[in-house]
Amino acid sequence: LLVCFMNAPDRFELFILPEGVKKLSYQKDNKIPNAGTFTVQKEDHTVGNIIRAQLVRSPEVIFAGYKMPHPLEHCLLVRVQTTHSTTPAQAFEGSISSLTQELRTLEDRFAAEVQRRMQTGHDYY
Repeated sequence: LLVCFMNAPDRFELFILPEGVKKLSYQKDNKIPNAGTFTVQKEDHTVGNIIRAQLVRSPEVIFAGYKMPHPLEHCLLVRVQTTHSTTPAQAFEGSISSLTQELRTLEDRFAAEVQRRMQTGHDYY
C-alpha cells in the first residue's frame, strides 16, 4: 500500500464557504472614478469568465476583468469600471440578473426539447 501525501488543500475547501465568510464583497477604488473590485469566494475561472463576458455587454461598462489571485486561493477578483450613469455594483447586479434569466431560458428550452424527443421516440444520440 502506497500512501501519497500532497501539499494540496482538502477538496471540500473548493466549494464550502467557511463560517463568517461572505460569498461576495465589494471594495471601491479610491483612485479611479466609478471603479471597484468584487471578491467572489469559492468560484473559479468558469464563473469569472461568464461574469466578465456579461459585464462587457453593457454599454455602461468601460472595463471588466477578473483574475484568480493564486491557484490555491479559491476566490476570484472581478474588477469593474463604469460610466458616470451607473455604479459598478449596479452593473454587476444587472449582469447577474441577466445571466440568471439566460440560464433559466436555456434550462426551459432544454427541458422542452427533451420532452419533445421523449414524446416522438427519438434517441438522444
